[in-house]
Amino acid sequence: MTDRADAIAAKIEAFVRAEVIPYEKDPRTGPHGPSDELVLELRAKARKAGVLTPHILPDGSHLTQRETAKALIKSGLSPLGPLACNTMAPDEGNMYLLGKVGSAEQKTRFLEPLVSGKARSAFFMTEPADEGGAGSDPSMMRTVARPDGNHWVIDGRKAFITGADGAKIGIIMAKTEGGATLFLVDLPDPAIRIERVLDTIDSSMPGGHSIVAIDGLRVSAEQILGEPDQGFRYAQIRLAPARLTHCMRWHGGATRANEIATAYAVRRQAFGKPLIDHEGVGFMLAENLIDLKQAALMIDWCAAVLDTGAPGITESSMTKVAVSEALMRVADRCVQVMGGTGVSGDTIVEQIFREIRAFRIYDGPTEVHKWSLAKKIKRDALAAPQGWGA
Repeated sequence: MTDRADAIAAKIEAFVRAEVIPYEKDPRTGPHGPSDELVLELRAKARKAGVLTPHILPDGSHLTQRETAKALIKSGLSPLGPLACNTMAPDEGNMYLLGKVGSAEQKTRFLEPLVSGKARSAFFMTEPADEGGAGSDPSMMRTVARPDGNHWVIDGRKAFITGADGAKIGIIMAKTEGGATLFLVDLPDPAIRIERVLDTIDSSMPGGHSIVAIDGLRVSAEQILGEPDQGFRYAQIRLAPARLTHCMRWHGGATRANEIATAYAVRRQAFGKPLIDHEGVGFMLAENLIDLKQAALMIDWCAAVLDTGAPGITESSMTKVAVSEALMRVADRCVQVMGGTGVSGDTIVEQIFREIRAFRIYDGPTEVHKWSLAKKIKRDALAAPQGWGA
């Protein structure tokens, strides 16, 4: 790990603890996330502190994944931290994909506003389950794009589109004759209609998660991201790092929850002594340290794999499962240690618990990742030399 990453992480941590955490009770945060007014106010502070979009350097290069982990874990110490530092999903993943696949013109038009923190984006892939649309299986895609001269016309419906309400930039995945294609769009657009913003267990994403109808959206051929029919392949470029950065951010959140629960257990007296001196409570906090350390090691391992240039699909699946489950245990124990206070809004612990519960679903639920890993296990076993495993 580099001194550069340590210095960036230290600046982010100081900023989040001093400037961002005091905003956690700000009334401009509602059930569908913080308002754009609040986000822009926090980003102005991050820009002044030199921690805005810290994973992308001034020359446009990207920190290594292992370096990114150090930065994003610190930004996650508050649910508002990734919004302030511009390291949040889906923008962080969309910036990564645009940096890898976008043309020079597309980077100027779509990437620069994201890196500067002046715009938010949305990734339109998931579709309504009750219509048989794509969820964890993108091959079920029902949204269709058909060519029309030098344009494409897109029709379909999307679901759970994070940040669509208020986004300025969209990446839409649609089925095309040879597979799927990604299209870059300016938002809002009259052909893209937000039907409703869902009420969900989490509340940290600006704009919430929307059901969106796309009716006759015309997009020029120049707005295709990469090559036509390569959308599934490009989505894989985004997928593994995006899974991992979720793990990074929520590791920071779980760390913060554990800090709060520990302080509570040291301060709170019950049955003649501090809670932490009761074995049941002390053991829960000890288990938290173990889970947090194991999760950090999994993140670092997967990041190192990605830094070799490998796609890291298997490694990111393993890490997503291990880390999301470990962080859920940490958040759950924190609530338990704090009792009634833990289920109230008096501290951020309750929100972190909700957010991490949602994280176990987003970017692929545990069961889908295990199923994918089991298929790989079978393939490897069948391809092994005769007598292997005997």
